[in-house]
Amino acid sequence: MQFGTKAIHAGVSPDPSTGAVMTPIYQTSTYAQEAPGHHKGYEYARTQNPTRHALEANLAALENGAHGICFSSGMAAMDAIVRLLNPGDEIIATNDLYGGSYRLLTKVYERYGIKAHFVDMTDTDNIAQCINARTKLLWVETPTNPMLNIIDIESVCKLARTHGIRTCVDNTFASPYLQTPLDFGADIVMHSATKYLGGHSDVILGAVVVKDLELAQQLYFLQNAVGAVPGPQDCFLVLRGIKTLHLRVERACKNAKKIAKALAAHPKVKHVYYPGLKAHPGYMIASRQMRFYGAMVSFILQKDTVEDALKVLSSTQLFTLAESLGGVESLIGHPATMTHASIPREERLKVGLSDSLIRLSIGVEDVEDLLEDLEQALRLVV
Repeated sequence: MQFGTKAIHAGVSPDPSTGAVMTPIYQTSTYAQEAPGHHKGYEYARTQNPTRHALEANLAALENGAHGICFSSGMAAMDAIVRLLNPGDEIIATNDLYGGSYRLLTKVYERYGIKAHFVDMTDTDNIAQCINARTKLLWVETPTNPMLNIIDIESVCKLARTHGIRTCVDNTFASPYLQTPLDFGADIVMHSATKYLGGHSDVILGAVVVKDLELAQQLYFLQNAVGAVPGPQDCFLVLRGIKTLHLRVERACKNAKKIAKALAAHPKVKHVYYPGLKAHPGYMIASRQMRFYGAMVSFILQKDTVEDALKVLSSTQLFTLAESLGGVESLIGHPATMTHASIPREERLKVGLSDSLIRLSIGVEDVEDLLEDLEQALRLVV
């Protein structure tokens, strides 16, 4: 089954009681039982919900996995994965990653004896040098946020397997339409489904997909025991969004490539970070492991000053100044004060995340209008 067909049909079928084509929103907290312990597969909605199950089956199919587990947010999904570890265990994570991920690893789990090391994963030697007997998990983002570095998933997973270490790939920036990390050897794939999977900036939800049954059972246990589950309407909204995932992401990627090329040629732009540009150091790896190059673009201005960056950030008319990404609408953001403010400045600067970096989430509008919007904002820069 091809991707577009799976997006629409995998895990879902007409409602048997009414024939409804769309998966119903099972807005219930509990289920009637014929006798104690005798039921129709559903007991309590924290543990099981038919709308959630349909979404989980759909996501598993899209990622070429076997088991999908949904959570109330992307951070709740990440939290469940880290909870698989024990005090004294260590994580090696991408050094350029979402600020919320950095905050969870450093401000929350270090207190419980789980230490994270942040390294440049574009070179697997950096990972190998950091591995020790306590290393239990490699945490990968690719493309990275917000510098859009590309990590070779297959190479990282091969290294992890030789040491008996699990690899988790945060696939939020790519979506399963662009890459399927399990096919490259990853043990776990995680998503903030709030982004491309939902696609309409109207829902908060997280997801994990795995192939291994024992690993899935551990995550299902945590899902139920901790209770950070999404509501049925949120699951319905993500299911609805996924039906157009391939159409939205392909259009956004095509827009992004045109915008990245235009910015790279603009006299007021110093540098553009986009893996679809041949000058990007990860271009060949991205060409091998991704269907398209993504719809995120970051750039710095020629003078590279915060003042000029703020002029652009505050002057767009179609690009909305807001956090998040992956919706049908285009967004513009300032990682240093928004999505990555929880990372200390000195750590941000080490990976090239300057105070003047601008991040774009390209939507599905007509690209000519988006280009004109950026142009009129750039004209304000002297």
